[in-house]
Amino acid sequence: MGKRIVVVGAGAIGGYAGGHMTRAGHDVTLIDAWPEHVEYMRRHGLQLSGLTEGERHSIRVDALHVCDVQSLMKGRPVDIAFICVKSYDTEWATHLIRPYLAPDGFVVSLQNCINEERIAAIVGWGKTLGCIASLVAAELYQPGHVKRTVPIGGDKHMVFRVGEVHGRVSKRAEEVADLLRAADSAKVTTNLWGERWSKLVVNSMRNGLSAASGLNGNQRDLAEGPRWLSIRLGSEAVRVGQALGYQLERMLGMEAETLARAGEGNKDALAEIVDILLEAAKKRSDEQRPSMAQDIAKGRRTETDFINGYVADRGAGIGVPALTHAKMNEVVRRVERGELQPSADNILGL
Repeated sequence: MGKRIVVVGAGAIGGYAGGHMTRAGHDVTLIDAWPEHVEYMRRHGLQLSGLTEGERHSIRVDALHVCDVQSLMKGRPVDIAFICVKSYDTEWATHLIRPYLAPDGFVVSLQNCINEERIAAIVGWGKTLGCIASLVAAELYQPGHVKRTVPIGGDKHMVFRVGEVHGRVSKRAEEVADLLRAADSAKVTTNLWGERWSKLVVNSMRNGLSAASGLNGNQRDLAEGPRWLSIRLGSEAVRVGQALGYQLERMLGMEAETLARAGEGNKDALAEIVDILLEAAKKRSDEQRPSMAQDIAKGRRTETDFINGYVADRGAGIGVPALTHAKMNEVVRRVERGELQPSADNILGL
């Protein structure tokens, strides 16, 4: 009998991964707090799409409202729970699913930011795994509809990186990676924390900037001013991660040290990073918007405190200032509160 899987947070990434795992024949239950989304999935299935016609699928799924989660007690205990909510919802989502875990069940953080410690505080480190979704931009653009806005990674780019907090390869990490191969390429990493910070670097370069400015991914990377700000943000985040002792991975094809030097004004490094960003823009849909820009458009809270704010806080704590991150975090919070409207003027002078 296969494992019983739940996905708490069936939005862009949770819906994408959970839908494909369901399509592959796994026993998956999707749980979400948006009533219209759940009702659409119940009536019509989950509609997945991407940049090619072959990525279009209509999948019958098992979907639950948050208020219906207690019905899980009628079936087998949950073997694997993917947490795919926003970082600020991590604790309640973990508490929600904890009573239904099997004795050897565990929780996988398939989220932006670094939330393993929050999850472990509730279920224990022995029941906590991490998973980075690298370059799998997607959007839940209406109830029951998730579209992917970047190409499939496949053999060219390893999308899902599953890791144990202790850094050793385990059978359960290999099992999770195998499940996620239904959606795209996946591997087990022995460098969870380095992978986590590397993804944070990428998010910190893009999410807040697009949320504050209203620019989509290509507008941000093709325009010299926003692109330079993005590179400076990446540079600061790399320096903080290095000072914390993380072994950083390649990010979007960029070496960490090259990105850091580019943001510090090294001309050769800057030319290399600009070339990489411009080349990536050629492959990206013009519809692609980072998740925080999607949140602003929907009037939702963003993860800025867990991305730019987190980099700034960690840097301040170890004496490696990340002042651009602190400024970006404050601008995004003002946009969240409605004090500013998303505009390229908001990022001038940062």
